[in-house]
Amino acid sequence: MRWFLIFWAGPIIFLGGWYWLSYYDMNFGIFMLTRQVHDLTFAVYGKALGLPPETIPPLVARAIAVDSLVVFAILGFRKRKSIIAWWKARQAPNSSASDLASRESLSSAP
Repeated sequence: MRWFLIFWAGPIIFLGGWYWLSYYDMNFGIFMLTRQVHDLTFAVYGKALGLPPETIPPLVARAIAVDSLVVFAILGFRKRKSIIAWWKARQAPNSSASDLASRESLSSAP
C-alpha cells in the first residue's frame, strides 16, 4: 500500500511543482521551468485536444481531485475494519452512569 501511495503522490507532486515554478517563472537557470516552456506546453496540449490552452489546468486539477477520491476510497475500503473500530471506540461513553451519580460529583450548592 505504501508503494501505491508513492506512485500516486509522486507524479502529482512533480506536476504541481513544475506547474507552480514555471507559472511564476522561477526557473533557477533550468529551461524546463521557464514561463515560455509553460505556455508552449499548454499550447501544444491545447492544439492536440482542440481546447483553449487556458482551460487545460482546471481540467487537470479536476482529474487529480477525482483520482484522489478514488485512491482514498480504496484506502478506506482496505482499512474499513480499523476505521469502524476507531469510530465505535470514539462513540462509546467515557464514563458509566454510576460514575456520574457518585456522591463526590454532586454539587453541594443550596
